[in-house]
Amino acid sequence: MHTHSGTLVLISSPSGGGKNSVIKELIAHFDSAAQFVTTTTREKRDGEIDEKDYHFLSREDFKKKINAADFVEYNDYAGNLYGTEKEKLETSLKKYTLVFSQADVNGKHSLDRLHIPHLSIFLMPESIDVLKERIINRGGVSEKKMHERLQIAEEELQTSQDYDFRVVNKEGELEETVKKIVKIIEGYRENL
Repeated sequence: MHTHSGTLVLISSPSGGGKNSVIKELIAHFDSAAQFVTTTTREKRDGEIDEKDYHFLSREDFKKKINAADFVEYNDYAGNLYGTEKEKLETSLKKYTLVFSQADVNGKHSLDRLHIPHLSIFLMPESIDVLKERIINRGGVSEKKMHERLQIAEEELQTSQDYDFRVVNKEGELEETVKKIVKIIEGYRENL
């Protein structure tokens, strides 16, 4: 039994970069692993469950929490607020060996600033074109929003150089990607 608390593993990718599928597989692979539940002001989508997919909050309540310094990090993405609550993170790390978060590049920088130990992995698309296709195939996005997302993605690829590891997540090769990340996590845990 490790006496130290769990390891926070940050897995980021541009929109449509596949982080959800990768995190699901990783959680299935490790014994004591869970996905960190982000707090957000965005509307609940069909099939989403409060406290399981996200902690859904009103904008007003979210702002109160910001003022109370409850967040490790938060950001505004496409008009909605997303954040990592300090207390919820501490609770998760006590309970699990591995806690996966899908915060973005800004989240990573906040963790660095607050000296919160974590392993950071950035999922790279094979190319911007592949990413474009993924975003288009998701549908329901206006031309303008699409353009915004791609622009954000290009910036994220630039800043992803700060991450501990960058792994190319090839279309149709989820298993390979997951295997690579499992190795990275096991290596990191051994060196703690």
